[in-house]
Amino acid sequence: MGSFYRHCLRPLLFLQDSEAVHNRVLRGLSVSARLPVLPLLADACYGAPDLPVALAGLKFPNPVGLAAGMDKAAAAVPMWERLGFGFAELGGVTRHAQTGNDTPRMFRAVTDRALVNRMGFNNPGAEAMAEALRGWRKREQWPMHPIGINLGKSKVTPLEEAADDYAFSFRTLQGLADFFVVNVSSPNTPNLRELQDKSALAEILKTLRAVNAAVPLFIKIAPDLSTEAIDDVLDLATTHSLAGIVATNTTIERPSPTDAQCKRIYAETGGLSGVPLRARSTEIIAHIYKNTKGALPIIGVGGIFTADDAWEKITAGASLVQVYTALVYEGPSIAANIVRGLKARMEKEGVRSLDDLVGKA
Repeated sequence: MGSFYRHCLRPLLFLQDSEAVHNRVLRGLSVSARLPVLPLLADACYGAPDLPVALAGLKFPNPVGLAAGMDKAAAAVPMWERLGFGFAELGGVTRHAQTGNDTPRMFRAVTDRALVNRMGFNNPGAEAMAEALRGWRKREQWPMHPIGINLGKSKVTPLEEAADDYAFSFRTLQGLADFFVVNVSSPNTPNLRELQDKSALAEILKTLRAVNAAVPLFIKIAPDLSTEAIDDVLDLATTHSLAGIVATNTTIERPSPTDAQCKRIYAETGGLSGVPLRARSTEIIAHIYKNTKGALPIIGVGGIFTADDAWEKITAGASLVQVYTALVYEGPSIAANIVRGLKARMEKEGVRSLDDLVGKA
């Protein structure tokens, strides 16, 4: 299936604007989810074998999740499980509906298997997402795997009111997700990354914990943070009893381009994801695992395209992994391929459980 996508479908899709393709695919998945046969067919073609993980009081059928940014409106909630994902992180969603930045705002650096985006938290708003999620439940199409929601700050909200902005979205959506991720690391909302400052972040986490201390709460950090800034976040994560860290978001750094097309794409402003981010995200995962002695769970994201990439993240310290850019480049079989590859390598190396792999590098 993956070969057919890469050689037949992807060349046709890549002739079109990246965001336009994204939107068409989401609409197609949304329609498919409502039909009686297509979800079953998708599961038959792309379902992943079991490779269970228990984390933060939740049970994941496998460790490969869908990263935030792919389904910002909860448009295709039932389909991610059918495409083999062990969990899905929806959003980012903000208190207020947002159109995001001017288009075009998503670009492919094809040779490097990377994306640059400056979407700007385009989403329908927390209340609209809540309504969409309730709709899937009413249709009795809620997935068996965990659902997370990525929370961002509305562009119109001043930084000093950020905690209340996050809390509104949290209150609106609690009870409709298994875990939440606080996103203070997107490079595409002006000044958002200032909220990674220790005092600002402490106020946000304190406010969210006052709303509901029971739901698992993660924080997503930028790959561009200094070691000292990462350690500040880790201190706060311990203080406020967070469930873990998502490492990492996209980067504003750029690699040396390998060809003219990549050079042109890298000149665009926005966050870079994909293969060029892999090493840095793994480095940060290893630092977090070592610094916390494995006590703070990590969801690893950044440049994961293969089972070996996932193995690298897990042995560096991640308990779960997520993909986004790889879904664009490798197609709908990506999750199942990674899970099957992990199981095969575990069997080859005599590893009985994924827990035995975490942090072993």
